[in-house]
Amino acid sequence: MEFTKTLSAAVGISDACQALTVSRATFYRSQQPPTPARPMTGRRSGRALTEAERAETLSVLHSEEFIDRAPAAVCATLLDQGRYLCSPRTMYRLLAVQDEVRERRSQLIHPHYQRPELLATAPNQVWSWDITKLRGLVKWTYYYLYVVLDIFSRYVVGWMVATRETAELARQLLLESCLKQNIALDQLTIHSDRGPAMTSKPVALLLADLGVTRSLNRPHVSNDNPFSESQFKTLKYCPEFPDRFGSAAGAELQQQLLHLVQQGASALRHCHAHP
Repeated sequence: MEFTKTLSAAVGISDACQALTVSRATFYRSQQPPTPARPMTGRRSGRALTEAERAETLSVLHSEEFIDRAPAAVCATLLDQGRYLCSPRTMYRLLAVQDEVRERRSQLIHPHYQRPELLATAPNQVWSWDITKLRGLVKWTYYYLYVVLDIFSRYVVGWMVATRETAELARQLLLESCLKQNIALDQLTIHSDRGPAMTSKPVALLLADLGVTRSLNRPHVSNDNPFSESQFKTLKYCPEFPDRFGSAAGAELQQQLLHLVQQGASALRHCHAHP
């Protein structure tokens, strides 16, 4: 710019800028004195909240009714009540000054579930039960196998094949199994996963009436019921296990397979106890 200014004194500003490819607007702007910064006057907007209004808004946000609600919901509720304090954005600014801009809603805290640890030193102390599917002849047709297993001896104390998985059928099976084994009060613990039939009200009331302790898997954990799961896998991997069943009545072959699995598991337990 200094060279352009020197050259413009001899040939003129237009020719000097054209010769040096400098914009004339840029040249004229560079010759202007710098604009002084405007002093801060500290003026407040006429619509700004007063200190009393700020305190009132914060007290409403901290009240028991609105302590866990977002400013938009607070403003909407106040409008329904015929009150207006300020906009939701202003509420956010007031909360930011107090370092309270965060999730205001009550967050669900999942409790810590203890891992179930059950020990059976004799028969009819701990049972494990579960339900598995058996494929029918028609596609998308299934039968449901209910099995109650004694984890001490791997003895099948009760089983049933049905066309549905319901709480009433599970209640009937558990009641018949307890009566058949002469279960006394506070003698037995029954463990299962958290399926609909296992956590149903009819089953819970039955176990409470019989004095049986109910044990459940931890939520979203698939390996807390190993006895029934391993028994089902052993059963379905047996070479004699049919691929499909013609009917629920035709599943009587299932009873023979259950006895085979029971005998094999009992023999395996005996080998582990007497190596």
